[in-house]
Amino acid sequence: MDTKLKSYSHLITTKIIAYILTIVCFTGVFYSLLDLVAADVDSYSMVFQDSYFSSKQFMKENNYVLSRLTRLAIELKSEEAVLNGESITPARLEGEEESLFWEYRNSAKYDYRLSHEENFEAFKSQNQEKILQIRDKLITENLKDFKRTSEEIDSIKGLIYYVSDGTREYTNSANVDIKNIKTYPAYLIYDGYNRTFYPREFNQNNYFSWINGYTNRLMQDNNIVYIAFTDEFLTPRKSKWQESKLIAKNSLIKLTGFSLAFILLFIYLGLTIGRKSFEDDVVHLNLLDRLYNDIKLALCIMLIVIWFGIAQSISFNEVHRVMVPVTAIISALGLPLVLSFIKHFKNKTIFKHTLIYRFFYSIFSFVGDVYSNGSTAVKLVLLVIGYPLLIAITFFIFPLTIAAAAWLTLKKIREYNAIKEGVEKIKNGDLHHTININSNGEFGKLASNINKIADGLKEAVDSELKSERLKTELITNVSHDIRTPLTSIITYIDLIKMEEDSEKIKEYVEILEQKSQRLKLLTDDLFEAAKATSGNIPVNLEKIDIASLITQGLGELNDKIEDMNLEFKINQPQERLYIAADGKLFWRALENLFSNILKYAQRGSRVYISILELENEVSLVIKNISAYELNISADELMERFARGEESRSSQGSGLGLSIAKSLIDIQRGQFKIEVDGDLFKAIVHIPKYRENH
Repeated sequence: MDTKLKSYSHLITTKIIAYILTIVCFTGVFYSLLDLVAADVDSYSMVFQDSYFSSKQFMKENNYVLSRLTRLAIELKSEEAVLNGESITPARLEGEEESLFWEYRNSAKYDYRLSHEENFEAFKSQNQEKILQIRDKLITENLKDFKRTSEEIDSIKGLIYYVSDGTREYTNSANVDIKNIKTYPAYLIYDGYNRTFYPREFNQNNYFSWINGYTNRLMQDNNIVYIAFTDEFLTPRKSKWQESKLIAKNSLIKLTGFSLAFILLFIYLGLTIGRKSFEDDVVHLNLLDRLYNDIKLALCIMLIVIWFGIAQSISFNEVHRVMVPVTAIISALGLPLVLSFIKHFKNKTIFKHTLIYRFFYSIFSFVGDVYSNGSTAVKLVLLVIGYPLLIAITFFIFPLTIAAAAWLTLKKIREYNAIKEGVEKIKNGDLHHTININSNGEFGKLASNINKIADGLKEAVDSELKSERLKTELITNVSHDIRTPLTSIITYIDLIKMEEDSEKIKEYVEILEQKSQRLKLLTDDLFEAAKATSGNIPVNLEKIDIASLITQGLGELNDKIEDMNLEFKINQPQERLYIAADGKLFWRALENLFSNILKYAQRGSRVYISILELENEVSLVIKNISAYELNISADELMERFARGEESRSSQGSGLGLSIAKSLIDIQRGQFKIEVDGDLFKAIVHIPKYRENH
């Protein structure tokens, strides 16, 4: 017991530690993710990148520069081009015109007799001033965009660029000779069909495709594009990238460690939760587990909503200070709810232990109880009321409901026809016919009752046939057993009449006495068997010590036991066992059993008597080896006048076992025999004696 308590205490301590560590690891995962977000780390891939030039960050810088140059050189072109309206794309102008045209279409000026194109031309001729105003507005917007884009591209320190279409040049440096460009630590050159990228990692960057769209537009019409990145541009960005890479590496290590530890601890808690030891197969539920699972699910959702609500209400600078402890508290409150779900999953009650299940289960159980226990009229009323309600509830699948009702009706008609045909066959004498209906309804119960009636009729017929056979065998056996001594008596009486020798007459008289005693024994046993079977014997139940009764009885039979050289082995419990039986009748039954053993047991063998205590009764098992071959069944041995040896040469009447069974039966006990080869076993079950008996 102490070992179990220590094991249980150790498991509880381990689970508490695992629970605390699980909360810590979960909070650590969240903290590591915050570090990554705070460091503005785009991807864990930078951990595995060798240099800044092969990074995603470097390609983002290129993408921004090329997008500004494309907007400036290709789309806006120049300040003069913007003022002349050359930068206005036809699609944008048409879009503005279409928007104004929809207003025109809703006015009275729109002529529905004309086509759309004709109305549009009419609109343009009538709204030339508005269209010019739109054009001026677009020029103003493009001019602002041109200045803003120029400022953005010029504000990038350490960037040198040169774009030329042969007519216009865009540059922020006086020395943009190609030899000078190649002196910088990183550059890209587009000159006709020649493209040069430096350093080598630039060209091998996995995100190089990001800039293809802008470079293709810059290269149209064989434009020349030089872009160089000086140390002033690269040094701070390299430094920031290295710092971010270090943060990403450390955060990835922490995230991996915390995640792995969290998973292992959670698996451990999931395996051990609800168990008092590692060998315990029973799931033990506590007060929290008694709370319905759908309520616990609502609590989990509420905790998640609270977490997101707090996260939305604070600034980014306060995330570390506020959300880390909030995450720890909410996870500490939510983990028991999750573990409770795991308990119910292991207990296979994850759905059954819900309010929804209880609600519908109560309704269906109530209707089912009414339907099962009510009369046929009640069931018909339920169907009449329930089916229209079902139709109303499932109106959107009305055809399916009708189809289900038709299928159910057809099924019931088939069940009725099966019962009708079965009754007809049984009525015509086929008692072996069984009505097979897989239903628990009225038809199912009716078919089951008819099958039981057929089985009862079949058993009655078999019993009557067996009774007739037993009567015939009884008459034959009684006639044989009585006629044998009676014939001897008649024969010796005739001999006495003719005999003159007194010694011979004396010998004949002794034989007559033996035969008459045999005849008396047969008639007495027959009378006792008839009386025991009829149940007319008065029974006086009393408190009897079964072991003492057996010991005393064996003492009375000691001479016969020694004559047969039998050894009785009694196995009994240490405490006394008392039975509720009639002492005289119970001993008479045991005496018949012992007499049967003394007549038919193998000489010099052992007889085993076992007294066993059961819950409400006492079992007495007597086993012995038969001297004769037991070539008949136990049921046949129980029949009257049946003996284990077919020659019927023994002195038994064949009524002993039948009388013993009848005497045990009228004392509310049970008696049966078993035969296994030459092993004969008699089993008696008799009720225990109770003080309030």
